[in-house]
Amino acid sequence: MQIIGITGGIGSGKSTVAKIFSLLGIPVYSADDAAKEIMVNDPLLVSQIRAHFGDAAYFDDGSLNRKHISNIVFADKEQLAVLNSLVHPATIRDSEAWARRQTSPYVLKEAALMYETESFHHVDKVIVVSAPQAMRIQRVMKRDGVDRNAVLARMHKQLDEAIKLKLADYVIYNDEQQMVIPQVLSLHRQLLSF
Repeated sequence: MQIIGITGGIGSGKSTVAKIFSLLGIPVYSADDAAKEIMVNDPLLVSQIRAHFGDAAYFDDGSLNRKHISNIVFADKEQLAVLNSLVHPATIRDSEAWARRQTSPYVLKEAALMYETESFHHVDKVIVVSAPQAMRIQRVMKRDGVDRNAVLARMHKQLDEAIKLKLADYVIYNDEQQMVIPQVLSLHRQLLSF
């Protein structure tokens, strides 16, 4: 079975594209959603986070104190790197275990930071969902109710889209000029043929 990564810059529509694949019967692993679960449910990761960020990283009921961790990691890039160095390997392990349990011809692993975290080394191919920056900014402003500067700040934390496109094995254009569903269907048929 092949594990196909799917990524794209914020506002590109990668989650929407992943949902289309899901409707075709392809299992989709959302690394971002899984990471939130793993940070609470993986005993090794929980102990590592507690050891580095203190007991205040978790509430008494075992839930993650996101505000505490956010205050630390967004004020200090080194602390963010430490958190990522703990969470990303745990997510990769979890996604690989999940993929082994699937029975479809291929699965998708959706991750916003596929190249930034080098998790692309743990997939067979990568799909990049692409959209023009102005369109992406408008989508995120509308979706998240934030201003342009907040969106740009998030974008600057991600790898430049031009680099992602060069590294991609496949590209799906979500630019409102080309229809997305026919692109997904074509790629789906191609992936099934392997």
